[in-house]
Amino acid sequence: MSDDIAVIGAGIVGLACAFHLQAAGRSVVLVERGGIAEGASFGNAGAFAFTDILPLASPGILRKAPKWLLDPLGPLAIPPAYALNIAPWLIRFWRASLPDRYAHSLTVQSAMMRLAASAMAEMVAGAGLASHVRADGNLQLYESEAELAAAQPGWEARAAEGIAFEHVRGERLAQLQPGLAPRFVAGTLTPNWKTVADPYHFALALFEQVMARGARIVSGEVVGVEAQTSGVSLRLADGTTINAAQAVLAGGAWSRPLAAALGDRVPLETERGYNTTLPPGAFDVRRQLTFGGHGFVVTPLSTGIRVGGAVELGGLKAPPNYKRSQAMLTKAAAFLPGLKTTGGTQWMGFRPSLPDSLPVIGRASADPRIIHAFGHGHLGLTQSAATGRLVAELATGRPLSLDLSPFRPTRF
Repeated sequence: MSDDIAVIGAGIVGLACAFHLQAAGRSVVLVERGGIAEGASFGNAGAFAFTDILPLASPGILRKAPKWLLDPLGPLAIPPAYALNIAPWLIRFWRASLPDRYAHSLTVQSAMMRLAASAMAEMVAGAGLASHVRADGNLQLYESEAELAAAQPGWEARAAEGIAFEHVRGERLAQLQPGLAPRFVAGTLTPNWKTVADPYHFALALFEQVMARGARIVSGEVVGVEAQTSGVSLRLADGTTINAAQAVLAGGAWSRPLAAALGDRVPLETERGYNTTLPPGAFDVRRQLTFGGHGFVVTPLSTGIRVGGAVELGGLKAPPNYKRSQAMLTKAAAFLPGLKTTGGTQWMGFRPSLPDSLPVIGRASADPRIIHAFGHGHLGLTQSAATGRLVAELATGRPLSLDLSPFRPTRF
């Protein structure tokens, strides 16, 4: 039996796990069903959203959801054909939005984000990735003073966690982002929000560092993980097997069936996120812009201007509905007059999401040598380094940087 730790999934979370395991002195074999970082890690908005501590399941989201659901191209959509499939997840989502559970998730998410910020800074420095990171903040935009007032409870929660922000209007708003449509009367700047020059390039650079440190890569889909006397055995779809001392399940949106086979019925669902990446120079975007009332962001990347976001709870099998990408692009053109909307590339990716907005990080019920690390929703890039550190601590028996009981796979 090999002494390697097998990491299932070579997206940003799997790569961060591999990096931290190597730093802890372990050898790693990465097993990837597709291309390196070609899932949600490829086309996300590129944010280190350490200030994004508010769970998606909140009383506020439930008030907005019925209105959004009436618009098939709006910020939240459920295709009718998938409604029955998603119903159990939605019930758990509703329960997670109850005041006591929301408060719990907020506390846990805040602690996770503190760890995420410090762990990412260390990983960026250790892997030589500083040139990929930008510290230009995020600007949340509001179309009325009433919309800003409605957001105040969230900002008060952030203030309680020591998160810096500034409400802006008038000249200050125009200075932070010239060329906004006059419909936006206020904004909130979070100066410590960071982005990467391009999330795919960031992940590939991390992959190169992991490989340079001696990792092996195996292409194939893992269809079974079995505990053996001396370790674990991974069975691939082509019939081959990989033997390892331990395994990490970091397969993102494809993790659910493997977790279930390991005794953990995790209610993992798939948020299908859409975007359009316009050519560089399409607009002078100074920093990431969040249009919260419309469920999307505009991010300046080294590779272009990315317009994307929204949530479509539609599973893994349905074909993409790129009308959603076009709807966000049309809105962006109205919000940023002069935006050049031609020459863009559309994309759809699968975000692995859990009802309480917290990932699953912990040992599998079937065998403690198998560790789960999936379900980060919108926050995979943000929480990747923290997850990698925690997984390495679990795998090597070191003291944990964070209480993992709120992230346990059996919490549902």
